[in-house]
Amino acid sequence: MDALPASVLDHLREFTSPTVANAIEVFNVRPRQEGFMRPEIRCVFPQLGVMVGYAVTLKIRGATPGSESETVHARAHWEKVLQVPAPRVVVVEDLDDPSGLGSYWGEVNANVHRALGCVGVVTNGGVRDLDEVAALRFHFFASHIAVSHACVHIVESGTPVRVGGLTVRPGDLLHADQHGVVNVPRELAAKIPEGARKVADMEYRIIACSQSAEFTLEGLEALWRSMRG
Repeated sequence: MDALPASVLDHLREFTSPTVANAIEVFNVRPRQEGFMRPEIRCVFPQLGVMVGYAVTLKIRGATPGSESETVHARAHWEKVLQVPAPRVVVVEDLDDPSGLGSYWGEVNANVHRALGCVGVVTNGGVRDLDEVAALRFHFFASHIAVSHACVHIVESGTPVRVGGLTVRPGDLLHADQHGVVNVPRELAAKIPEGARKVADMEYRIIACSQSAEFTLEGLEALWRSMRG
């Protein structure tokens, strides 16, 4: 699995996730209602800004004990993490129903995965140890804040997961910030600045019209029609 040039990821970090989502729409590669996580996946540390990385995947449960050695599962997971290019983002599907009873993500696993080249985690489950993890500048995107790890254990790793309505596969390129999480098609990653410029131009014209002292509905409609076709 090859990494994109570091400069491409650097450029992606210059944009907000809504801007990236808008830029992807310019190229009409997928339906507009797809390619991003639903709003229940919330940014826990908005002060950390943009997170960009390649997905590594994991499935967990916390409501019942695991039946096999957790050390064996953890080692297999760590090895799979290193098969994906850095920077890495761990995407974790919590299989409990409802999810979030036990948190796999706190100070210890944040440190372990940071050492493995991960920059954050995205999960439909829970996270904890917020002060300690924020100090590491390790991103948390989650549905729940949890108090206990309960019986949390790894079920499998390195397979597709579904989190926040989005199916994520190992190596998928993710962009996330205080607004949420977007899957960036790898073939479009280098074109995001181009798409963002096109969208920004359209938005600037609408905003300028709306703020103008000469604003009229007729003028707005004419501008809207010229841009929308």
